[in-house]
Amino acid sequence: MKTSRTLCRLFLRCWLLLLVPAIAAAQPAGPRLKVLIFSGQNNHSWQETTPKLKSILESSGRFEVEVTEHPEQCTASMLAKYDALLSNWNTFGNAVVTNWPEPLRGAFLAFIRQGKGIVTVHSGSSSFYDWPDYQQIAGGSWNLGHTGHGPIHAFTVKLINPTHPIAVGLTNFLTTDELWHRTGVQPGNEVLATAFSAADRQGSGADEPVAWTRKVGEGRSFTLLLGHDVRAMESFGFQQLLRRGTEWAATGKLAN
Repeated sequence: MKTSRTLCRLFLRCWLLLLVPAIAAAQPAGPRLKVLIFSGQNNHSWQETTPKLKSILESSGRFEVEVTEHPEQCTASMLAKYDALLSNWNTFGNAVVTNWPEPLRGAFLAFIRQGKGIVTVHSGSSSFYDWPDYQQIAGGSWNLGHTGHGPIHAFTVKLINPTHPIAVGLTNFLTTDELWHRTGVQPGNEVLATAFSAADRQGSGADEPVAWTRKVGEGRSFTLLLGHDVRAMESFGFQQLLRRGTEWAATGKLAN
């Protein structure tokens, strides 16, 4: 009986020695990054997509996420506690809020240019067409009279910049989403992923950018045109790009 108890204790110790490093390895490196999602106004269903975006980020254990449904009320001191902003908000269509006060515009630009990050999801960049700095930071938006899309359908997202920190280790993936074509892109984007916009799907017949980055002063911008709705956000590839892109926007690198 004594021998049996001794063997059990030895087995338990060995099991703990194996388990503890595994648990430690599974924990995200460093403190959680603080992200503020701009929401509350969008020509898409922000009431559904904002909670989904929050859940995707928080489930990784890497992020602490808050949401504001009134980004127009933000101040420099409110923004200062975050590492990155995520725009699921726009002024497209019949928007109630069509402008930001000048102090907020200045605070937004300083937040990014002085070393922090901005993430834009799908139509989150379709705002402030009379504000060149905003358009430059987002790197692309819906261009009236030019940009379009066919029906939601399945297509392959191709990772074309495998050495970028966001894309390292990722592979092409199939998703079912809305695919924009002839997006009004700004020069200087570093495109990470494209998808073929098939003519038989009312597309352009060309590869179209769906994810890119930009450096903005000391800060960083990551735009992900995918994510039309919650169903599209269920894609594992979308979630990988969102998490990795948000971490890169916040820090300029990835911990793992």
